[in-house]
Amino acid sequence: MLLQCGGGFGSLALAGLLQDTASAGPSSEAPSPLASKLVHHPAKAKSVIFLFMDGGPSHLDTFDPKPDLDKLAGKPIPESFGRVLTAMGEFDSPIMPTQRKWAQHGEGGLWISDWLPHTAKMADELAVIRSCWTNGINHSGGICQMNTGSQFAGRPSLGSWVTYGMGTENENLPAFVVMQEGKGRVINGARNWGAGFMPAIYQGTTMQRTGSPFTNLDRPKHVAGPQQRAALDFLADLNQAHAAERSDNSELEARIRSFELAYQMQSHAPDAVDLSQETEQTKSMYGLDQKETADYGRQLLMARRLVERGVRFVQCYHGAGSKWDAHSKIESNHTRMCRGMDLPVAGLIQDLKQRGLLDQTLIVWGGEFGRTPMSEKGDGRDHNPTGFSMWMAGGGVQGGQAYGTTDDLGLHAVEDRLHVHDIHSTILHLMGIDHRKLIYLHKGRPERIDQNEGRAYTKIVKPT
Repeated sequence: MLLQCGGGFGSLALAGLLQDTASAGPSSEAPSPLASKLVHHPAKAKSVIFLFMDGGPSHLDTFDPKPDLDKLAGKPIPESFGRVLTAMGEFDSPIMPTQRKWAQHGEGGLWISDWLPHTAKMADELAVIRSCWTNGINHSGGICQMNTGSQFAGRPSLGSWVTYGMGTENENLPAFVVMQEGKGRVINGARNWGAGFMPAIYQGTTMQRTGSPFTNLDRPKHVAGPQQRAALDFLADLNQAHAAERSDNSELEARIRSFELAYQMQSHAPDAVDLSQETEQTKSMYGLDQKETADYGRQLLMARRLVERGVRFVQCYHGAGSKWDAHSKIESNHTRMCRGMDLPVAGLIQDLKQRGLLDQTLIVWGGEFGRTPMSEKGDGRDHNPTGFSMWMAGGGVQGGQAYGTTDDLGLHAVEDRLHVHDIHSTILHLMGIDHRKLIYLHKGRPERIDQNEGRAYTKIVKPT
């Protein structure tokens, strides 16, 4: 039975997960592991767009104003905080004030700095979580944990868990897509969107920054459609016969399915990412007509086109290569980085809203950690994993307000503290998934995204 099921042990685990919610009819062929699935409770969101600020933006200069930074500027951190050793090994560094101007925005009076004038116009859609924390003190560990729940390699990414638990509504496109802005590459690379111990079918598909959006997708000019179809069918027969004796090889199974997906994408992917179909007004909304915002605006406009076609999870890295890292000259660094992403992000929210897609699309914004209230090198801020801000919008969250708090200097999360595990659990909750029931059996051990430590933060959910 195991040899002939065609789905491998990954599909057996999946069937065990779904046995309480759905039953498959008789079929001679195993169902696709990416088929759309039932959820545990009514979903608020159908898709996720994760806006990842690579390098760690300063919460103290964007969404979490701290008047005490100005009062204590130039002084050591108060003794009540104990001896604080920063991620880069500095101690007794003086408090550095913020040079930002703050104002309350929207009906909820959400505090946002002057670095984000366009995002501020969307204040009533933002649910700012000021009490996030993580274990990763450096970029490698922090980015890995924000993506996978662990500082170390080997675990599935959040996008993989989402597609494993929910499947996709469009099997002609990848269920999980990753885009990187800028010339750099995200630290750890594919580890951040890999499937870990899950079948490889759940890993993210990267889009190229120039040229054809997906590599190796264009059909050779000398090959006709029927000829390619016949070749793929013959290859599938050979591969299935080979796989029948290797049912535990998930990479082989994923490759077989990827051939068929690539064939379908040849017809569907070009239309999905064809921005020429968009009006000039829409392109301008995302900043495609401005040099500083064109790259990220292009990503976010494609993200909108993907989710409206049923893609489940899209991750858009801004500043790939830790460009948000501001150990020195934070003023010039964050001025440049905020200018590059502020308009496109606001445009995404506005565009989704006017198309009626915001309620079913969860937008998540944040980096791997925040920055310290103490200075580094006199004009920068060090990594701060113990307290920082992220925000969510759409997808059933109650916007226009802040949740949780950090201490008076913004160093530690103190009220309604949300660890990365809690953030992941909350995202799944908004998508109708109980993270405690989303289980994958790995070597006989039941695995969860939160490693049995997370909780869904339901305060953020909009009342029905």
